[in-house]
Amino acid sequence: MRSRLLLPFVVITSATLFLTACGSGSGGPGGTDASGVAAGSDDVPTTDVVSAEKKDEAAAKLLPAGTTHLTVAISVGGTPPGTTYLSDGKTLTGQDVDFTKAVARVLGIKLTVEQASFEAILPALDSGKYDFGASNFGVTDERRKTIDFVTYINDGQGFATRKDSKLTKITDLKQLCGLSVATGAGTTFEATLEENKHVCTDAGKKPYEVQTYADPSAIWSSVQQGRSDIVMSTINGLRYAVAHQPGLKFLDEYHRLDVGFAFKKGTGLAPAFRAAVNKLLSDGTYDKILKKWGTTGSAITKSQISPPELKS
Repeated sequence: MRSRLLLPFVVITSATLFLTACGSGSGGPGGTDASGVAAGSDDVPTTDVVSAEKKDEAAAKLLPAGTTHLTVAISVGGTPPGTTYLSDGKTLTGQDVDFTKAVARVLGIKLTVEQASFEAILPALDSGKYDFGASNFGVTDERRKTIDFVTYINDGQGFATRKDSKLTKITDLKQLCGLSVATGAGTTFEATLEENKHVCTDAGKKPYEVQTYADPSAIWSSVQQGRSDIVMSTINGLRYAVAHQPGLKFLDEYHRLDVGFAFKKGTGLAPAFRAAVNKLLSDGTYDKILKKWGTTGSAITKSQISPPELKS
């Protein structure tokens, strides 16, 4: 059993720490994150933009009676602004972390932070293993069948490749025919690619190959070393990676998606979380989080509960 230390709004486990103060680090915990930047380097922002947030009684009253402590599952190892580590190899930071901390403060609840692989989080919500997930989960109609979402940003799907590639802009998946496409396991990107492989055979062309990786850093290694031709990932993650790795170029935004906290279907937590996100929007903390991570293009105007999937 892992020991845990309860704090007013955050539970710190022996393996997982939330960033709670201003500061900067250098170097990395024996490696780099998926952007190719050493975790904890000066390229990863560490400004504290949420600890001043106060409890909002109106939002807190929307929680189910007796709710004071929740368990959140977070997938680690993504490209900033996704979740990564600081230089101590334990403290988590990223856009999803900041939004999770801020919402917890608005609601006045404690959190237990559990690390899990991205593809394992959504299936585990129904069993009650976690109360919610916070790992840039895109809202899709397929996921809405079994998951409830509370939106907090708008991100989506895009492509990147090496600068020496002849590819310029991907507007149709038929442009991928005959190529090798690297992406994350259990993601909307994998689902989109697998569901649309037929577009190549329907056109009499060789299908593209989908290469999935659980470790985001392996995706970029595959492209840099020529084992993959192109990467499909989050728009914000791709922009960050291209800005921090040499020899890459961002192709385009392919499909925008709302992104939200994920819960088991029928959760009673959704109204409170929606109110908390809307409080962040109204008091300025929301803008501070997006500016910190360079994602102001992903701003929403109001939080929603399980809205329909955005269609291109």
